[in-house]
Amino acid sequence: MATDAVVVGAGPNGLSAACMLARAGVRVTVLEAQGTVGGAARSAALLGTGTVVDLGAACHPFGAVSPAFRALELESHGLEWVRPDIAAAHPLDGESPGLLHPGLEPTAEGLGADGPAWRALHRGPYANHAEIVRDSLGPLLRMPRHPLAMLDLGLRAPWPVTWTTRLFGSEQARGLFAGSAAHAALPMSAPLTSAFAVMFNVLGFVNGWPVARGGTQSIVDALVADLSAHGGRIETGRCVQDVRELGAPQITMLDLTPRQILRLRGLELPRRYRRALRTWSYGTAVHKVDLLLDGPVPWTDPRIGTAGTVHLGGTVAQIDRAEKLAARGRLPERPFVMVTQPSAVDPTRAPEGRHILWAYAHVPHGYRGPDGNPRLAGDRVIEQIERSAPGVRDRILQRIDHSPADLETMDANLVGGHIGGGSLGGLQQILRPAAVLNPYRTGGQGVYLCSSSTPPGGGVHGMGGYHAANTALQDLTRF
Repeated sequence: MATDAVVVGAGPNGLSAACMLARAGVRVTVLEAQGTVGGAARSAALLGTGTVVDLGAACHPFGAVSPAFRALELESHGLEWVRPDIAAAHPLDGESPGLLHPGLEPTAEGLGADGPAWRALHRGPYANHAEIVRDSLGPLLRMPRHPLAMLDLGLRAPWPVTWTTRLFGSEQARGLFAGSAAHAALPMSAPLTSAFAVMFNVLGFVNGWPVARGGTQSIVDALVADLSAHGGRIETGRCVQDVRELGAPQITMLDLTPRQILRLRGLELPRRYRRALRTWSYGTAVHKVDLLLDGPVPWTDPRIGTAGTVHLGGTVAQIDRAEKLAARGRLPERPFVMVTQPSAVDPTRAPEGRHILWAYAHVPHGYRGPDGNPRLAGDRVIEQIERSAPGVRDRILQRIDHSPADLETMDANLVGGHIGGGSLGGLQQILRPAAVLNPYRTGGQGVYLCSSSTPPGGGVHGMGGYHAANTALQDLTRF
């Protein structure tokens, strides 16, 4: 008798889990509450005919090196990565920007007197990047396959960015390092933030933080094509509220965060595991702004226009202050803003002569704004861009804001507008979502968790689904 599996949720992790199971001969059905699949990895003509706007994630440092996506051979289903000339830029008021180039040497050379310190900090992880990527994109509470490589990373990992950046004398090097760390949505003074900076920088050296040609939807389309090729089925518009309606599949895979899991009726989980889910913390949110421009962004330094990603936050101290304010429930005057320029590298994203700008600011969890109008956060995004690109306001043809509430409506896993499946602060970086040996097992019979609330966390890389599916297949052979 063939094994049956039901996957609840069709984000990249759920689809990756479904593909892995289907390839192993499991009969798979994926149920998605929304009318389309992809979760926060969808794209749409949001800004008019001929535009391609990523509704969620836009650049994919981990996606291009993901062992899950490589195992599923997504390029054979049409996925193509497009790499910008500069992976990331970090503008500074009145100074030259810090630039993250493909390759360690070009980046270090661009940082002048800070080049030797930059090389020393990144050389080991860069040399061992393949081993580190494989070990870090999974549970951290296990013996790594490459312990020496991980030890080398571990020597750099525990320190707050505010400590590590003392190695540098220039604001360019400090800001560039801090901007990479800010992807974790934590204050720069928080422990372990240097680990995020080193990892993101190394991935910039290796693959240039690419975008998917034609939009992030291309990743989803490739996953759907692989699933279909191996006999899997998808049903949209299926909001599962009671697991008993699923029948009795041997495998139930949940691409959900703790809050959604606790709302499921009929789900039998150990009491200790439920307690851990109830204490799960969702961190800082984002307010997203999509812009259609009548031409390129007028950056003060033209090199910034060739960067796939731009970090707007200023100095380490300014980013640290902004992140602390957002974590405390206050909207910073100068929030950390991440900008992606997909049409600068992928001409399929906008009509000729037009440009798409994708941006978000870190804002308080569930931010609603004064009098229930969150648009102030979007105005702060524009102000941050304007500081490094005077006149950009005059180029805006269309603007669409997505508040934290809007993002949660688009994808229920984006609780309160938080995009990582749960805060990376404290022990939640390591114990996702509970203190268990295998984070993909829930303790329920045949029930597995594959969302971004498991290691390695947020991002479009499919690794939560990859590990969860492998765990389920191992359990099948065991029993």
